[in-house]
Amino acid sequence: MKNLPLSINTLSKIIGKNCIYVDKTKMAYQLICQPGAFFLSRPRRFGKSLFIDTLKEIFEGNQELFKGLYIHDKWDWSQKFPVIKIDFSDGTLKNSERLDKRIYEILYDNADNLQIKLNLNRDIPGTFGELIRLSDKKYGNKTVVLVDEYDKPILDNIENSKVAAEMREGLKNLYSVLKGQDAHLQFVFMTGVTKFSKVSLFSGVNQLTDITLNTQYSTICGYTHGDMERQFSEHLDNVQWEKLKYWYNGYKWLGNTNVYNPYDILLFIHNRMLYRNYWFETGNPTFLVKLFQKNRYFLPSLENLVVTEEIIDSFDIEKINPLTLLFQSGYLTVEKTFTRRQRLMFQLKIPNFEVKIALHDHFINAYTDLVNEKIGLQDNLYDCLEQGDVRGMVQVIKRLFASIPWRNFTNNDLADYEGYYASVLYAFFSSLDAEIIPEDITNHGQADMTVKLANHVYVMEIKVVDNANIDDINGDDVNVIQHNNSALKQIQAKGYAEKYRGIKGITVHEVGLVFSTTLKNLLNQ
Repeated sequence: MKNLPLSINTLSKIIGKNCIYVDKTKMAYQLICQPGAFFLSRPRRFGKSLFIDTLKEIFEGNQELFKGLYIHDKWDWSQKFPVIKIDFSDGTLKNSERLDKRIYEILYDNADNLQIKLNLNRDIPGTFGELIRLSDKKYGNKTVVLVDEYDKPILDNIENSKVAAEMREGLKNLYSVLKGQDAHLQFVFMTGVTKFSKVSLFSGVNQLTDITLNTQYSTICGYTHGDMERQFSEHLDNVQWEKLKYWYNGYKWLGNTNVYNPYDILLFIHNRMLYRNYWFETGNPTFLVKLFQKNRYFLPSLENLVVTEEIIDSFDIEKINPLTLLFQSGYLTVEKTFTRRQRLMFQLKIPNFEVKIALHDHFINAYTDLVNEKIGLQDNLYDCLEQGDVRGMVQVIKRLFASIPWRNFTNNDLADYEGYYASVLYAFFSSLDAEIIPEDITNHGQADMTVKLANHVYVMEIKVVDNANIDDINGDDVNVIQHNNSALKQIQAKGYAEKYRGIKGITVHEVGLVFSTTLKNLLNQ
């Protein structure tokens, strides 16, 4: 049985340690058969660094490493190209001076590896350009430039827009050299998590071909289900394949094939097939969640998200679209594409159970500050939903909002915002893996939210009222409560629940939730 390539990003170590290698050399071969410059965006820990290293070994002519792999009998191994590798994955850079120092270190390390002596008095563009030209001249073959984690210095400072902008300009100063040195370049490949717009970072390297959403390279990173069955069959003996797919599969960038995150799979096997959050816990979506709060994003909209390519393609530091960052960071993926008015449209989704549960737990923490109380509320809410206990569910919702610290509502008007209450409830319901239909359309209008769990369907309407009669919250008479519940009245008057009635084995519940801006909690229910 071959070893697991845990935390190994170099091909020589994988081969030397008899580790499993999922062969990506067919796509590598397709890329490098002709000169070009390419860009690939993929989430963290998806195998970008290993692919970069594989390209490096191919161009340096290390044929022995590729025995038994697709490219072995197809590539001309007599060709050996000088390779410049730029990698920003190590450490965190917090100002432009440290970035410039790191760039110089990277360039001089490459010069030492290539046995090239550089002029010590040049600026960064001059040094990089000289390194490319001298490499071409010394080795008689044009230079290959491979850039890994090209955007990490920016993302490490994304919460400080001023520093992030300085990092962007510093990197632009470096990458712009590639355009001017085109005559000396054989191949360029850049990877990162995000894609910044051409005007902000790539204006100097506009010859790059973006393969992020190219169907030919949709599985260039990650493991397909076929890879899993072929390469990991011994390690995954007796695994419940459907459960594995449900937890960790689902990432897709066009094409028809979903992929698993390699980091998830390797740790899942290493931990004796224990299902838990592996990939998600390596990241910190705090900035993303803050961005959603700042923009007052209606979280239920994540259930039926249709965007143009413009939204998912790129962003600028000064105006970051939270959906763009959510997609490029791997918290959303492509479900399907279609054409509307001759424009390519993307329907997005949360890729799998791991991301869904963990992401909504983070939303709950941020929107309610109920980190410690959360699990108890989730358990109680799940039990009520599963049992069809509407009155119990309402009481849990009351406890939920009663537990939110008052400071969450200071210096803001969240309590007046219907979308806030809907977003908190959506995050809780989603964290229970309930099926949610936001703005559930009927022939008489649309309910705010329909929640499905077990054999129960809950059709919900949410309203927020000012100057509410606080005494009503203590009403015990069901008829009085229903009489005063304007949200419930709307559900019944519009017949929002009728489309679910008569379905065998399903119990339908109408739930009107009226929140008071004074109480910051439920009033009538």
